Amino acid sequence: MNTEKAKPILTALSAAAAVVLAAVGSGAFGGTPVASAAGGYLSSTATPLAPAIPAFSIWSVIYTGLLAYAIWQLLPANQFSERQRAIRPWAAASMLLNAAWLWAVQLGSLPASLAIMLALLVVLCRLLMLSLATPAQSRVEAVLSDGTFGLYLGWICVATVANVAAVLAWAGVALPSEPTSGFVLGLAAAIGLALASQRAWVPLLSIAWGLAWIAVARSAGPLVLPGTALAAAISAVVVLGGIPLFAWRGAPGRRRHA
Repeated sequence: MNTEKAKPILTALSAAAAVVLAAVGSGAFGGTPVASAAGGYLSSTATPLAPAIPAFSIWSVIYTGLLAYAIWQLLPANQFSERQRAIRPWAAASMLLNAAWLWAVQLGSLPASLAIMLALLVVLCRLLMLSLATPAQSRVEAVLSDGTFGLYLGWICVATVANVAAVLAWAGVALPSEPTSGFVLGLAAAIGLALASQRAWVPLLSIAWGLAWIAVARSAGPLVLPGTALAAAISAVVVLGGIPLFAWRGAPGRRRHA
């Protein structure tokens, strides 16, 4: 089979693998739910930087988008798009890394899960750079390609923070919860603003979503940390504020004035 013709098929198979592994990770087919796997260090109450359980509903949107993208990129008109040729390998890699992360968690290896998560973050950042370099050719492409992987990237930014906290807890590293969490959450907000400065709006939505649910998780329940909750809420507002701020600064009239 021609290599270029095979790549869209492999991308679609990667999406299918990610969804199946997600079902296993949710506890279906005999798998252990992520919150209970790996010693429970990834649960919503295990660390100060773990989001509340409802935050993870964003995966339903992301997986739906990945499946829709996988089908869309198989269409003849999209198979040989130069933009999709550049994006497709990174998209497939992100899906396979997501599946690998779930396997690592099911096997109880937190260090491996963190290594995979960091690789996934790098892949999604590269995918974002490629997407920004060439505008989408249609609204459908903007939604299915840029929208899906933008949400994916934003959520993985938050998930990486939670994964690091889980590994530190597993390793027995005890850091002061309040000042350390506030610093990390501020860093997450700074990353969001950096993305906004590049006019990458979609990742900000999922970053703010994750930060808001960290605020909720630390406001009630068995692990209440008022300082962390406040820092997470402020960071979420700052990230969302980056959208209109940088949109205004990047408006054509403002550029001409500058």
